[in-house]
Amino acid sequence: MPALDDSVQFAKGIGPKKAKLLEKLHIRTLRDALETYPRDYEDRTKITLIADIDEEDKYCVRGIVGTAPTLRRIRKGLDLTKTTVFDETGTLNITYFNNKYAAATLREGQEYLFYGSVQGYGRGRTMVSPQSEPVPKTGEPIGRIVPVYPLTAGVSQRNMEQVTESALAAVAGDWPDPLPELLRVKYNLVDASDALISIHRPQTMRDVAEARRRMIFEELFLLCCGLQQLKERRRADEGLLFANTDLSAFFAALPFSPTGAQRRAITEQAADVVSGRPMNRLVQGDVGSGKTIVAAALCVLAAQNGYQAAFMAPTEILAAQHAKSLTPILEKLGITLTLLTGSMTAAQKRKTLARIESGAAQVVVGTHALIQQSVQFANLGAVVADEQHRFGVTQRAALAAKGHAPHILVMSATPIPRTLALIMYGDLDVSILDEVPPGRTPVETYAVGQNMRQRITRFIDKQIALGGQAYVVCPLVEEGETNLKSAEQHAIDLQKALPHRRVAVLHGRMKNAEKDRIMREFSEKQYDILVSTTVIEVGVDVPNANLMVVEDAERFGLSQLHQLRGRVGRGTRQSFCVFFGADKGETARERLKTLCKTSDGFEIARADLAQRGPGDFFGRRQHGLPALHIADIAADLALMQSAREEAEELLSHDPTLETYPLLRDRVRRMFENSGDEAFN
Repeated sequence: MPALDDSVQFAKGIGPKKAKLLEKLHIRTLRDALETYPRDYEDRTKITLIADIDEEDKYCVRGIVGTAPTLRRIRKGLDLTKTTVFDETGTLNITYFNNKYAAATLREGQEYLFYGSVQGYGRGRTMVSPQSEPVPKTGEPIGRIVPVYPLTAGVSQRNMEQVTESALAAVAGDWPDPLPELLRVKYNLVDASDALISIHRPQTMRDVAEARRRMIFEELFLLCCGLQQLKERRRADEGLLFANTDLSAFFAALPFSPTGAQRRAITEQAADVVSGRPMNRLVQGDVGSGKTIVAAALCVLAAQNGYQAAFMAPTEILAAQHAKSLTPILEKLGITLTLLTGSMTAAQKRKTLARIESGAAQVVVGTHALIQQSVQFANLGAVVADEQHRFGVTQRAALAAKGHAPHILVMSATPIPRTLALIMYGDLDVSILDEVPPGRTPVETYAVGQNMRQRITRFIDKQIALGGQAYVVCPLVEEGETNLKSAEQHAIDLQKALPHRRVAVLHGRMKNAEKDRIMREFSEKQYDILVSTTVIEVGVDVPNANLMVVEDAERFGLSQLHQLRGRVGRGTRQSFCVFFGADKGETARERLKTLCKTSDGFEIARADLAQRGPGDFFGRRQHGLPALHIADIAADLALMQSAREEAEELLSHDPTLETYPLLRDRVRRMFENSGDEAFN
């Protein structure tokens, strides 16, 4: 009998070679296979009569093979195998591309179930490369629900079925349930082993729905229990006590009056630093809401209490920008700021490191260079991490480890609804900046189609003639997507259309130093147009750039488009944003219209959440949260809210989950796999 922790290579039909390939899907043991859930299901229980096929879609057809399959070689590397099948209502063509083996299993005059995509209409209807299986004997159920698993090169759906078959055999109905029975009854959830069987081998689509709901709740409940425990554990830690929280000199040094939201966030962090426990706070605000000033206040609090502050930014150019904007404010208060970046010469670096180690550098702004071993702080009391989603929890922890329980502030410019923020950053306290400082000119936004191409090119030229600069953003090009703009090709086309303008190109495959150089030269007005992929999404301030053009905008999420729009409108010049893609169908047009109507990032995030559905809102998973196998935080928000409330309730009576050892072990395993040191 196989055991759950056995290697998948011992599963029937797998072996060492396939096991190596399965590792790419993070499947090493049978337990891993059980926790790799199908990404979709094919309902082959719905049989469609051939005459009832009325549009191009996927169908399951029960038909008799009418003609022996015939093979034709079209050209080198492409052969077609064709046959026809019929039922009592009509005939259907079947075509296989480069798969003569699948066709060779079919016998003329025998009846099969065929499942696949039908293309064409009338007598020219063809099912392309279908899956097929003989119709079972009388009395047996016809058709089944087929799980569709994520795959990698060399691993087939059949292999995934073989592996999960062995894994289910290893469970043999004995899969302990970590959820308290009270919760299962309250939320009407099926038990763990039934859910596991139904997710991998469902009999009906209702089985799938019930199993998914149960497993999503379980995963979110485990996540919330872990986050709640982390939060409580960090509350129990002893933090640095800042005695002097008088910020009147800081406010007087600012060249403007802070918004109410900025003052509120600064007050919240001032309360944290006198609480006796380490601050772990997220300040989240829309593009241009003034998060840097909140961070500056923390740096000042640290300095006036005899501590150093570290301010980590994701790129050199952003670090330099923060240093430039903070220096005049801090100088008025007699606080020294030092910049540390990877591109410094060895001599510059030695001098800077000595200043940090001696404590002469009170505020240190830098990139990942700050977490290198050579950086030693005399007395680190506060850490600021800009653009939270670009820093893993481990990098934050590495910087924090350079002091003794310093206060931590993380900043994010991705506005998400408050309930979601409280969940996403469950181990952090949240401050939200929901006001934009006065004086920022709203960006005029337009959604257009290709018929406006020449007009927009002339508009770019006009804005440059008036002294402005333009960004043109193209989506990342994937193989085969030739209809999408590639940044490099688009730059060539623009240079031809506007030969008298200076065009630069920037993309993610460039080295960091080259990206920084181009961005710096653009901000110094050495270029008129910067054609780029989304690498410019984060934070660089070029006040002179007043036009943003986004190609194939329907390919981006609304929140991402809003971030891109935030790159302009930073100076006194009237700014514009143009999204191409309004001619890509009704859905695309409606989505882009949202951005034309509002510039409120929270409003846009809500629309994004409603329109884009599961999986897309955050793109790649947030760093620092354990990987979720089945739940989607954005899509399963209602269940998440319930799971969070139940976790808080349970842990208020049993903080260490003493009464629920199985639940405690599952939570620990979830967070150990995510690399959270606090659970090890």
